[in-house]
This record gives sequence, structure tokens and C-alpha cells, in this order.
Amino acid sequence: MDMKKMLVNDSVKPYLLKASYGIEKESQRVDLSGNLAKTDHPKRLSIRDDHPYIQRDFSETQMELITPVTETREELFDYLAAIHDVAYRSMGDNEMLWPLSMPPQLPEKEEDIVIAKLKNSGDVLYRRSLSNSYGRRKQMISGVHFNFGFGDELIQALFNLQSEIKDYRQFKTEIYLKVTRNYLHDRWLVTYFYGASPSSEKNFFEGNPLIEAVRSIRSSKYGYSNRDDVQVSYSSIQNYTSDLSLMVKRGLLLEEKEFYASVRLRGGQQVSDLEEHGVRYIELRNIDLNPFETYGISYEQAEFLHLFLLYLLWKDEGDNCDEWVKMGDFHNEVVALEHPCEHTQFETDANQIIDEMEHVAEILHLSISDKLFVHLREMLTDPSKTLAGRLYKESEKSSQGQVATYIAKENYKKSWDKPYQLSGFTDMELSTQIFMFDAIQQGIQVEVLDRQDQFLKLQLKDHVEYVKNGNMTSKDSYVSPLIMENKTVTKRILQQHGFRVPQGEEFNDIEQALRSYEIFSTKPFVVKPKKTNYGLGISIFKDGANYEDYQKAITLAFKEDSSVLIEEFLNGTEYRFFVLNDKVYAVLLRIPANVKGDGKHTIEELVIQKNRDSLRGRDHRTPLESIQLGELESLMLKGQGYRMDSIPKNGEIVYLRENSNISTGGDSIDVTDQIPDDYKKIAVDAVSVLGAKICGIDLIIENKEVPAADENAYGIIEANFNPSMYMHIYPYKGESRRLTMHIIHFLFPELLQSQQIE
Repeated sequence: MDMKKMLVNDSVKPYLLKASYGIEKESQRVDLSGNLAKTDHPKRLSIRDDHPYIQRDFSETQMELITPVTETREELFDYLAAIHDVAYRSMGDNEMLWPLSMPPQLPEKEEDIVIAKLKNSGDVLYRRSLSNSYGRRKQMISGVHFNFGFGDELIQALFNLQSEIKDYRQFKTEIYLKVTRNYLHDRWLVTYFYGASPSSEKNFFEGNPLIEAVRSIRSSKYGYSNRDDVQVSYSSIQNYTSDLSLMVKRGLLLEEKEFYASVRLRGGQQVSDLEEHGVRYIELRNIDLNPFETYGISYEQAEFLHLFLLYLLWKDEGDNCDEWVKMGDFHNEVVALEHPCEHTQFETDANQIIDEMEHVAEILHLSISDKLFVHLREMLTDPSKTLAGRLYKESEKSSQGQVATYIAKENYKKSWDKPYQLSGFTDMELSTQIFMFDAIQQGIQVEVLDRQDQFLKLQLKDHVEYVKNGNMTSKDSYVSPLIMENKTVTKRILQQHGFRVPQGEEFNDIEQALRSYEIFSTKPFVVKPKKTNYGLGISIFKDGANYEDYQKAITLAFKEDSSVLIEEFLNGTEYRFFVLNDKVYAVLLRIPANVKGDGKHTIEELVIQKNRDSLRGRDHRTPLESIQLGELESLMLKGQGYRMDSIPKNGEIVYLRENSNISTGGDSIDVTDQIPDDYKKIAVDAVSVLGAKICGIDLIIENKEVPAADENAYGIIEANFNPSMYMHIYPYKGESRRLTMHIIHFLFPELLQSQQIE
């Protein structure tokens, strides 16, 4: 096959950068001083042994983070970032992840390295056998496994251009075999650029065979490597599988997975499945942790690996497959053991490969980052700019262990800086971020179906649930959200069932509403859009209003909806009840947007100061919303005799909104334990008649000490089919209520049952 001719074909070019990706990243848990952790694997992680995202590798302290398969590098790194956040916050506040492939200082006695405490006895026995064969110290080395598959459209397009191989599955396998052989031949280039294990910490070596620093202990004979008598051929899939089987039969390998190759062919549960099912993707296993990246590997590295694999598909091979691979073994060992700041012996070859890669990118019209080849050539020109070179130079100022501890602490701070956010998905609504965090922590597979629409697919074994906005689920009927969306319908249904609701009228055009001014002008009243959430377009007049202010309120409400309600204002305190499956799980007192005067600063300046709080932000991405200074706020201030440039007295509270929505800058206070049960029953019963399982229902209560059964003791002003959860989880004051966990247990009751059994 003339692969070069096939790759430049116009039918192939649209698919060249289509691929699937996955990352498995190992790290040792350490304490805040950089010492190996003495604690067990975090108990906060549910389904601990079979967790889809966070597992243990060889030891109890070796945490492995596993991304799902993604079709873009952007999504790959989003998941990697999110899983890191979950890992850090599951470990607790006194542990962090070691950023180097080489472990931190190990115990003097090898038996003090604790093997992973797994439930499956076979998995434990396998690890014990590894420790007997290689020693526990070597098994403590960590790294990154980069899983890669060419897009099926690409392989299909190439298949259609040739006639030598009739079976598509066989063709696909041959594609991966060629790339694998070339990767093994040229993997020394990856070791040169991205090797990052120049030296070891105390007690890794029993003696110290490495006096000088090197590029990569992990990629050398001192790292992950089998004995010399373990030989496997990549000449064909049949030879590969039979050789591995033979190594196991001869006792040279315990199991097929003990084969520590730099590339592993993937296609089934067992290696023997490869002959029948073919190779589906390859796993690159020779990548050191990048200490200068928070997540152990950079986006640029992933881009390089993709381009490198395309180049290896393009590149011709040597005539003798096995000799071709063995030559790569020799080159890699040389490069791995070179000093990190020395030019490689194969610099001429390296420059030629980079030139050829750039040529391939040009003739195939590949879209590549502007800086990729610039950085690669910089590292060839100056070895101190490679990862190993940088780490060595940094370590000269103190020590490698101190550098690693400093980096780990910086990564630790980043993960705890905004504990309400989920890295990688901070553009999504905050309740959804928290919900995703909890689902990932509980071992539920999370797929983002539509990022902008906050639409998720959750899967636990064979159980699948779809969730929108964190709490819109299949448990509610189609009609119940429609009922709650329509404030007029909500009021009528509640009133028909004996609940007290505010009286009022609905207007469908602005002129009709303006003509009704005299009806409401002298009474306490509220103007609000019929269907909108988040308190938008709501104006409240406790003492009536002049025509100018009434007109402004009507205009603002019609900006948000085509229908507007004008209702009586109910005296009392407004509370948000969060009802789930006939139970109140949280009650929140929401104080309208406000500032406290100091006698020096204007209201506008006080708002700016209050908005500097790290908990405040915009568009529901933080627990509290920034206070706005718009028309409604000006209207509210005017009613109190203030303007934006007024200076309130010291200690004076000035309200900028009448409505208490957190989404308009209000403060949230948890009062769940202070609300009597009879009011909670009112909330539960009201939600029930609306046909909902999940609802945020707003009650006005004049005096919560008065029984709910008393006349006019309460009024229901609104029911929300997509109630915000983050304001209960991160209240301004009071106890946190982890509503997202209650939603997860409501959707997946088997998860709660299995935890109780454990």
C-alpha cells in the first residue's frame, strides 16, 4: 500500500484530525509536607474498586485518574481537570498529589509500602506477585497513559482507496501495527522532549546506580521494563498474541498485562481477543508526568502526540519489523540515560523528524498550533528547555523533592481556590457543576449531551438517567413544569386546592396594564412577568406608586415576557422551600440585595466593594450573584429617597431590590431547622397538587410562630420547576444542604443501598 499517496487523497483529508482520546494518569498521594500519605484511599469515593474515574493502581497511595473517551482534545482536558478537582476534594484538606513520575521519599523497609487494599483477592495477589518479581519500589513509579484511536471515518476512507486487504477489521489492525512499530522505533523523541524523571528521591534505589541526573529514569531500564528474555513480535497480530501467550506459559509474565511495552494494542478484554476483534486503539505508556502542568500533561503534548502518530502512519518502515523495533529500544535507552541538559546523540535525526512532521502537516493542510514547532525546535536547540532540563535546573536551586512539594502545593491551592466550581466546566450553570462533581465522586458516568443547555446523561451500570439543569428529571411529568412555568395556572390550581395565593390580574398588552393604574395605585402591589424565573422584571410597591413609577415597572416586566401579572403584596417574610419526593430538604431566607453604609462611601461604591467577594459573580457561576445597578435598583432607591451617589449613614442598611432573589444580588441564609413542620407540610402538599417531585416553592410567612392553619398565616407566591440548588449548598450564612446528593440518591436509590450494605 502506498500510504503517502492515500493520505493526500481529497477523500481522506477532511478526516485526518478526527480521533478519539483518553488519559489514564497515576499520582502518589502525599501530605502537605510532601511525604507519602499514610491514609487509606478516600472513603468519599463511592464504588471504590470499580470507580469509572478514580481508582488505585499498585499501592494504596497510588491514585489513578481515568478520563472517559472523548472525540476532542478540549473535552479530554475538561474531564481531566474535573476529575482532578474531585480527587483533591475527596482526599480532604491535608493531602495532595505528587507531581513527579518518580515517587516521593519511600519507607526504608520495602514491606512498609502498602499494596492497594482491594476487595478482589485476585487483584491483591497479582500485586503481591509483582512486588516479588520487581520489588515494591519500582511499582511506585507513576506516569501517563495516552489512549488514541484514529477516527473511523479516516480509516474507512483509507480502506476504500486500496484493494490489497479485503477485510476492514484486518486493515484497521494493520494501520495500528504500522504506527506502533514506527512509534517504538522513534519513541526516543518523546523521551527527549517530555521525559521528566531525572533523579529519584531517597529509598527508591537500594544502592544508587545513577550518580548523574538523566532524562527519564522511568523510560530507562531502571524504570518500568520487563526482563530481557521477554520478547514479543509486532510483525503481525497473530505473532503478537501468540508471543504474549507463550511468555505467560513459560512463567516469564504473570499475566499478559504485565508486559510493560511502550505501546499496548487494545481491542478487547483479553489480548487473545485481538485476533478476532482486531485493534481498536493504541495505548501509549511511556509518558512521564509533566510536573509543570497541573494535570500532568499539557494540551500541546496531546497535540504533538496526535500529529506524531499521523506522521508515523505516513512514514515508511524498515524491512525487518522486529529489528526496526529493537533499534528503537536501543535509541530510547541511550536518550533516557543522557544528562537532561546535554544535546542528544541523535540531534540530527530529531531535527529531520521535526522537519518531516512539519512537511506532512503542510502537504496535508493540517491545522496545527502556531507555537508547536517553535517549541519543539527550541527544546532541540536548548536541552534545558525540555521537561527534564527544566526540572533539573529548578532542582539545582534547592532539591527535586522541594521543587515537587512546591508545585504540588500550588496545584492544591488551585483546586481548593473555588471549591464550589468544577474545573473544565466552569462555563456551565453552578448547580449543574456541583451536581456533576457529586455524580463523578459517586462513580456515576457523566456525559455532557448539550453543554449550553446543561443536559446530562448519567449511567450507573445499566441504569441511565437524563438530567437537565441539575434537577429536571424523568421523575416529573411533562405537564408539571408547564404548570409551574405559568404563574396564572399555578395560582389557580393551588387556590382550587385551598392554598392561599395573592389576588391579582393578568395583562397581555402594555396599554391595558397602564389603563388599570387606578385599581392598584393606592394598595401594596407587585408587578412581575408571567413566566420568567430568577426574579427578573419584578417590581414591588409596599405603599402604592405614582403613575411614573408604575409605568416604569410595567415596561420593565413586559421586557421579560408578553404577559404580566399585577398582584396584591403579601406582608411577611419570604422563604424558599426545596421539596424533593414529598420531603422538605432545605429552607432558605433570602434577603434582598443590600449594602451597609459606613458614612463615607456612596451606595454605588459600597456595591462595588460588596461585589469583590469571591463568592459573587455573574450568570449563576458563583454561589452569590453580583448586585446590579440598573433601572430597577434606581427605582427602588428613589422610593427610599436615595440616589446612586447618596452616602448612607454608618451601619444603615440600604436595600437595592424589594424582591429577595439570590439571582438579583440577594443574600442567602439557611433556616431549615428553624421552620416549623406544619409550614413544611404546606410546602410538600402544595408541590404534590402541582404534580411535581422536585420543586422550589416560595411562601410568605408573617410570623412562623403562628400555626400554618391560622387564617392568612402564609401565602404561596411562586412555584419553581427548576429551583436553584447552589444557594442552599453554599449559603451566605447557615448550614450547607447538599441537595445535589439528595437528587442523585433519588435517581439512583441502588447507590444509597449499596453504601448502607458496606
